[in-house]
Amino acid sequence: MSDAPLVWLPFDPSELGEPPSGLRYEVVDPRDQVPASVSDVRFYVAPYGMSADVGDVLPQMGSLEVVQVLSAGVDNVRDRVPAGVTLCNGRGIHDTSTAELTLALTLASLRDVPGMTRDQDEHRWNTRWRPALADKRVLLVGYGSIGQAIEARLLPFETEVVRVARTARETEAGWVHGFSELPDLVPDADVVILIVPLTDETRGLVDAGFLARMKDDALLVNMARGGVVDTDALLAELRSERLHAAVDVVDTEPLPSDSPWWGAPNLLISPHVGGASSAMWPRAHRLVREQLERYAAGEVLHNVMTGAY
Repeated sequence: MSDAPLVWLPFDPSELGEPPSGLRYEVVDPRDQVPASVSDVRFYVAPYGMSADVGDVLPQMGSLEVVQVLSAGVDNVRDRVPAGVTLCNGRGIHDTSTAELTLALTLASLRDVPGMTRDQDEHRWNTRWRPALADKRVLLVGYGSIGQAIEARLLPFETEVVRVARTARETEAGWVHGFSELPDLVPDADVVILIVPLTDETRGLVDAGFLARMKDDALLVNMARGGVVDTDALLAELRSERLHAAVDVVDTEPLPSDSPWWGAPNLLISPHVGGASSAMWPRAHRLVREQLERYAAGEVLHNVMTGAY
């Protein structure tokens, strides 16, 4: 068994149920301590988190074959994975949790739940009309597994969902528009939801021109990465109170206490918790177990990251 491939896990192997046989397991968070076995690791399941330090240990892993992250995005580690090493993302782990929060932020912003909370704190009964999600046209920018999970939750609210992805295509759910069509699609959207990975193509995708095309009082919901949106351009629109926004991600995380984001009007912020719920770990354990079973059997892994995505 000492010659079996070594796997580093960020959780106890018992969480996998019956851990796949033919492999050795160590529970390691290299951000705390790097054991001497680092040079023997073949399969590295990185600790959950988007900070870049989860990849600091990679240059020491001379036997490394696979890096499995538990996040949907890989922008924190992609450029640090050595040539010849397979990088897999956590596709499927966060679909349920992120979709839930997306709907929560969208509804809370439209119905002004933060305003109700402030009124409650001040013992103020403030009855007023607010827009509903029903009958809204929602532009869903990003149509991977999380985007599809968001759509499944939007449709029962009697919305019209317009799907957008990197390239146009036909799906079982209907037509998906390409990024090149965004200038024509944005002006008709009441709500724009971003759930794209951060790549060279999507960095700054939502710039001043994109925001200027949005209709007055439209809502932008960013569940992607802070870098997808031009921060200064969005803050300018919020300060003019022309647009509304709800964001789970920002350009600098954690958000500094003196950041201008905090004082922006028409803005709801959550601290990058799209995947951080009780729904995450059961799905993470299932994915890692299946990946390790495939690895031990010499089968092709799921969620291998290639190309722009």
